[in-house]
Amino acid sequence: MTELRHSKEETCIESEVNILKEKDQDQDQEQEQEGGTAAAQTHEHENTAGDGSTEGQECPENGGSDTAGDSKDKETEDSVKQSPVKRPRKSDKSLLFQQLVKLFFGCLAAVTCGMMYAVYLSTYHERKFWFSSRQELEREITFLGGSGLYYYYYKHMLAVPSFERGMQELMQDNRTVSAQTINAVEQLFLYPELVTSFLYRVTGSQDVIEPVYFYIGVVFGLQAVYVTALFVSSWVMSGTWVAGMLAVAWYIINRPDTTKVDYAIPLRDNWALPYFSCQVLALTGFLRNRNSSATEMFCYLLMGASTFTFILMWEYSHYVLFVQGLALFFLDCFDLVQPRKMADIHKVYLCSVVLAYVLQFQNPSLLSSPLLSLLAGSTVARYLQHNMKMGSLVARLMKILLHFYLVFTIGITFSYVVKKIMPVNESDHMLKFLEVKFGLNTTTDFVPNLLLCQEGFQSPGQDFFLRLTQASVLPFYLLVLLVCLLSTLQAIYRRLSGEPMKSNIRLEDGRIGEKPEVIYHVFHTMLFGMLAMVFEGMKYLWTPYVCMFTAFGVCSPELWMTVFKWLKLKSVHPVVLALILSTAVPTIIGFSLWREYFPRVIAELTELQEFHDPDTVELMNWIKRQAPVMAVFAGSPQLMGAVKLCSGWTVTSLPLYTDINLLRRSENIYQVYAMRSAEDIYKILTSYKASYVIIEETLCGEMSPVKGCRIKDLLDVSNGHVMYEKGEMYAFSKYRRFCHEIKMNYSPYVNYFTRVFWNRSYHVYKVNSVISFQY
Repeated sequence: MTELRHSKEETCIESEVNILKEKDQDQDQEQEQEGGTAAAQTHEHENTAGDGSTEGQECPENGGSDTAGDSKDKETEDSVKQSPVKRPRKSDKSLLFQQLVKLFFGCLAAVTCGMMYAVYLSTYHERKFWFSSRQELEREITFLGGSGLYYYYYKHMLAVPSFERGMQELMQDNRTVSAQTINAVEQLFLYPELVTSFLYRVTGSQDVIEPVYFYIGVVFGLQAVYVTALFVSSWVMSGTWVAGMLAVAWYIINRPDTTKVDYAIPLRDNWALPYFSCQVLALTGFLRNRNSSATEMFCYLLMGASTFTFILMWEYSHYVLFVQGLALFFLDCFDLVQPRKMADIHKVYLCSVVLAYVLQFQNPSLLSSPLLSLLAGSTVARYLQHNMKMGSLVARLMKILLHFYLVFTIGITFSYVVKKIMPVNESDHMLKFLEVKFGLNTTTDFVPNLLLCQEGFQSPGQDFFLRLTQASVLPFYLLVLLVCLLSTLQAIYRRLSGEPMKSNIRLEDGRIGEKPEVIYHVFHTMLFGMLAMVFEGMKYLWTPYVCMFTAFGVCSPELWMTVFKWLKLKSVHPVVLALILSTAVPTIIGFSLWREYFPRVIAELTELQEFHDPDTVELMNWIKRQAPVMAVFAGSPQLMGAVKLCSGWTVTSLPLYTDINLLRRSENIYQVYAMRSAEDIYKILTSYKASYVIIEETLCGEMSPVKGCRIKDLLDVSNGHVMYEKGEMYAFSKYRRFCHEIKMNYSPYVNYFTRVFWNRSYHVYKVNSVISFQY
């Protein structure tokens, strides 16, 4: 009987301990949801433990036992009271240790991936261009597509006696564009070159590393930050750093569609997009519900700093942030994010735009930007609609539609008023370009048609989707997006129906679409994806986040649990199966990617490619040795960027597509490839004070696969020299093509121009200051 009594007492004690543990867990959940104090909860549990009662089991009474039994009951009661205090402390310490270990290895993996990617880019760049074995002139020519113009200003800042003097010369630059003084810092967004040259000076790197290696090293370092931010974003959303490694693997495999850094290093987007990735990471962490105050403040500060830097680095940044703000606007309309957080994000946008406006020398385009118009429209509309998130389902839908109308009407009105009050140095060429792009209008204007023919403004080809499919990222992306989108629509329906949104979502709930950070990325990737389907250049913004979002999805147990919840899986425990699949699927994907693509990556690093352009090198050497210091060169904008970089001579046009004045200059200089008279071309060149004009064989005899996108075709249409009828082209000009006729060296061409240099690719003609008539 004594043994039976002791066993019953032990069973009772274990039952009480289990009940106390369950109540302790309920206490934690109630504390998160109701905000109760820890002291009151602990006191409540102590009272419960002191009762000594259990559910579903009868415990022996204290009365009717001997003194030894009474003392034993007191000891067991004391042990019951102490056990729920000691044991959770040990489990908390163990859980904290596991989290610290996970955090350490995750951060180590993220930093390692970033550093390895930077080393990979540096090695690939060396193998592709033989960079270390080339002379300085040949190195500069490798900056393709006119991007070398930015590197010229970096060299200029290192050549001047002081940083202050160099800054002043850039702000009043009359040695770049002929017959025009520009603020190069404002017009070309030269803050990356200013900061890099300043760091090169103050760190004493002159005796350690060459300027060009320091410059490209900083760019490659920023790409490492880019990759690390994508890694951490996928990690934060999925809860495992395996997702980050998978995101980086997909990013590197799809490098031709994720970055342009391997062939055009100084481009503005190569400097700016790493800061945008940090901003997206900070925004992802800021939107999470279960954040400590310190974590939320850190994310908020990081978001503010990266947003401001991103706007300062790139002229198109406010358009990118407008798309992001539109995604957040949808979250706010459907009440999927806390209003306090939306107000804080709007403060970040507003402060960043204002500070960038000041540092960009009162750039009026920032004040008329769509981002600022969206902020103004949403603020005024919210003030006018106080009860937008209240009422029945139909009433709330009507209020949301009215809110959309108010926001966009007020935003458009705000932008129109700003442009009237502060004249913006913009034209309607972008609007006309968009009209022609979407088939709403047709035009013969050279500038819109030239923009349409740029690769970045054309629709992506089938090879783009084929590459993403072969790398397995596109099929998994569509599946992940479909699951997250359907779950998000369910969450929207619940919110519109008046159901409160759960802040503490458990794995077994299967509601991945109720996480604000997930909803944001759903809208983010959909909006940027729609733009990427229209403009190929947008793929460099969309594809990296496709890799990150897809990696998060396949590695997230919540996503698998959401699918099992819909399927009402009962044969196997859904939580266990979700945990297994979230580990097994990325493992299989990673192994297949490693097996197929790792040999290709190694082959890229071991294969020695050859970049050889002797004609351009010969042209630049002639300009540096033979041309006068005050000479002005005319030619295509891309070539003029290279001339400015390699020689420093003044040019007539620059490879910029945001300034309508420079675009009109480029159109006039391009007339050397049109059917115009020698006298017309001479008048155009002398109006820009050009001393030499460079004719490129690649443009004069251009054979483009895109119909009507050759420079000479665009000029003929713009000048009215051709007409298309039933597939046939008819010419109406009485002059033949200038770039062909000038090579004949007969009058009247020799009266205005004198050939001074030529090779297989270029013909350089001096614009005669005194006209000599020869017959």
